[in-house]
Amino acid sequence: MAFESFNEFIAMGGHAPYVWAAWGVTGALLVAIILHACAERRQLLRSLQRRVRREERLGANQSDMAGVSHHTGGNRHDS
Repeated sequence: MAFESFNEFIAMGGHAPYVWAAWGVTGALLVAIILHACAERRQLLRSLQRRVRREERLGANQSDMAGVSHHTGGNRHDS
């Protein structure tokens, strides 16, 4: 082992503040990335659910309107 005792390991040969700060920042960034990815996934799923509901609603409206014609007859350019 590179260190004689656990205390020497914690002290990191006098470089402990730098080493442990680097580990802390790295750990915090990894946690932040995971949380951000989870939030984006939730947002995407909600957006897709809204889209599916909207498309189902529009599809139902279009099938209701399929029997109704809005055409009043004839080409208006016909004279």
